[in-house]
Amino acid sequence: MSQPAGAPGEVCVSIVIPAYNERESIGPVLAALKSALARSPLGYEIIVVDDGSQDGTGEVVQAQHQDVRLLRQHGNQGYGAALKAGIRRARHNLICITDADGTYPNERIPDLVQYAIDHESDMVVGARTGANVAIPLARRPAKWVIGKLANAAAGEIIPDINSGLRLFRRDVALRFFNLLPNGFSFTTTITLGMLTNGYLVGYVPIDYHPRVGKSKIRPVRDTLNFVQLIARMALYFAPLKVFLPISAFFMLLAVAWGVFSATVLGQLADVSTLVLVMTAVQIAMVGLLAELVNRRMPGYREDENARHERARNGREGEARHG
Repeated sequence: MSQPAGAPGEVCVSIVIPAYNERESIGPVLAALKSALARSPLGYEIIVVDDGSQDGTGEVVQAQHQDVRLLRQHGNQGYGAALKAGIRRARHNLICITDADGTYPNERIPDLVQYAIDHESDMVVGARTGANVAIPLARRPAKWVIGKLANAAAGEIIPDINSGLRLFRRDVALRFFNLLPNGFSFTTTITLGMLTNGYLVGYVPIDYHPRVGKSKIRPVRDTLNFVQLIARMALYFAPLKVFLPISAFFMLLAVAWGVFSATVLGQLADVSTLVLVMTAVQIAMVGLLAELVNRRMPGYREDENARHERARNGREGEARHG
């Protein structure tokens, strides 16, 4: 049964499940989830956000799982919008999100919580790199491209950028709420946001099962939106990684053009070479200014002193509660 408040020293988590036309799967998913959590030492609450379902998803939750908190959206507002609605109303600072379609192994949620405690992580992603991963072949090329772009933006390898099973701190997520989109790119955005702002992100390998019912993903449109999103996030969170390579390209082009014009054409094309050099310098300056603005923006980046103080307070709290 959902537990809105834990005993002193008990680790509590709010589990948020967005649901849109998931009548077939929501009942079994909730039953299996509650069974798994009942075998764990966690205190928890389960929040289902019915995102304007027209198939009676909310009615199934009300009839079969009265101990689950049901929130109803006015119309289909999107995956990210449903998650944000649930996160805003969550009672615990540890938030776990998962899907209502039966694809994620929700029995691994206690493992995500334990990993976060052991490694003092701000977010733990259930990375779909386990032995049994049923990602449709049609989605794999786009997922590979998106992964490469995200790795370049973050400056590190991301095992799974948009997994829908993950655990994170509510107070950190709220800092990014004005940037988190209402669509499926919610998970991509929060991953890049945390990685590029120095938060601790960990990964736990999980399996990924075939979904129950019809997928809501639109392969072409959503892939283009993901690529656009990553480019926008790179400009916002890591502008130097975008502007400096472009600047270097124009500088190399200026050198190559100057050498070519002087040696092959017999006369240095000084005006066009100078234009290319000035273009390279201006692009680099824009990147530096964007990076300066990014570093001075309040509310997102948590400095190391604050992180260490938070970790120390957490350890002292655990010690007091035994």
